[in-house]
Amino acid sequence: MDPLFAELEALMPAEVYGRVVSVQGLLLEIAGPIHEMSVGALLAVESGEGGLPVHAEVVGFREERALCMPFAGLEGVRMGCRAVLVARESLSYPCDAWLGRVVNAMGEPIDGRGALPAGGEPRRLRSTPPPANERGRVGPPLDLGVRALNTFVTCCEGQRMGIFAGSGVGKSVLMSMIARNMAADVAVIGLIGERGREVQEFIEDDLGPEGLARSVVVVATSDESVLMRRQAAYLTMTVAEHFRDAGKNVMCMMDSVTRFAMAQREIGLSVGEPPTSKGYTPTVFTELPRLLERAGPGRSGSGSVTGLFTVLVEGDNHNEPVADAVRGILDGHIVMERAIAERGRYPAINVLKSVSRTMPRCVPDNVQPLLRKARALMATYTDMEELIRLGAYKRGSDAVVDEAIRRHDALETFLGQSKGEASSIEAGYVDLANLLEMTLA
Repeated sequence: MDPLFAELEALMPAEVYGRVVSVQGLLLEIAGPIHEMSVGALLAVESGEGGLPVHAEVVGFREERALCMPFAGLEGVRMGCRAVLVARESLSYPCDAWLGRVVNAMGEPIDGRGALPAGGEPRRLRSTPPPANERGRVGPPLDLGVRALNTFVTCCEGQRMGIFAGSGVGKSVLMSMIARNMAADVAVIGLIGERGREVQEFIEDDLGPEGLARSVVVVATSDESVLMRRQAAYLTMTVAEHFRDAGKNVMCMMDSVTRFAMAQREIGLSVGEPPTSKGYTPTVFTELPRLLERAGPGRSGSGSVTGLFTVLVEGDNHNEPVADAVRGILDGHIVMERAIAERGRYPAINVLKSVSRTMPRCVPDNVQPLLRKARALMATYTDMEELIRLGAYKRGSDAVVDEAIRRHDALETFLGQSKGEASSIEAGYVDLANLLEMTLA
């Protein structure tokens, strides 16, 4: 009965509606009792004779009118159509039965497997994170199943990491490897602005039945409205928070934060916000931390949300505004480079440019000399790579460079990993020690 009582409490005491007075692109202007409408309120806009209503959200006000953006197309909407207030804010009702299901940004099933049960507790899609003084600390190292990350960019339970890469470098495949092989209890995966044809491929081929069985997938494809893309990101975090509060360690993956920022930019520009850095509006840089800070450890004694957020860097520029802002919010970043992918090594992670802010605290003392030596050898080879390829370096000139050359191919093989392969943290340390001919004390 709890879901029924929650729905009864959410019912409007009386029908409140305004009327459409202007349509500019995807922006609706509603006149009427706007004092009853707040930012984030949901409206149902009539769409002609017998047509289904178009749901819209209030995104701002101008003079005596409410500014709204629709969740779908505006076909059939005309001047004077009624816009009925249906909810004061967006709510969702996730529950454990959502595991193994694929939903859209409204929390509706899109996998053809029937209706989705509703949980008993309504959750605000734009909730706030736990107070800083009540949050727990990050937990022990989390096995991601990817050798390069486990070894050189170790992630802890409750940590938030960014995956920075250009298009076509392998972000989605890396996410699928983590979703299938990670040691967390639950995965919540948000595909924000994803290509429509790739969604089914990701679910069936990359994620697979075993990965889907312990995952909830939230999908908003690139052809959907900006509100659907933004709301899919909010719903992803809301579902992750549900499982976190149930005491589970959750892996929340979002692909990508950049498309969330682009959707927020479109909304801001539509309501008249001034463009600032590269056309991004000020609210983009306000909403990013509000979204990303929701991941992390919960209150002491509850579960945690480990966040992996992909950032699509425009033109392979890792210092563009969204990438720069996200890097300053998260607890580390994984850099994937096109040059590494072009030479055939996947995942194309540049471990020298990748940073985990929980290292070296989460790495055993006996392993740290091993990692330092491996990084030093890779850095030495990178510095001398041009001379080596041109044949300008003479072997025997420097013992460190000679060792870097000798071990380069083995290190490249160590960092590479096929999609179906899994590697634990301990196995990675042992393999690296054997490669470098060192012992783990």
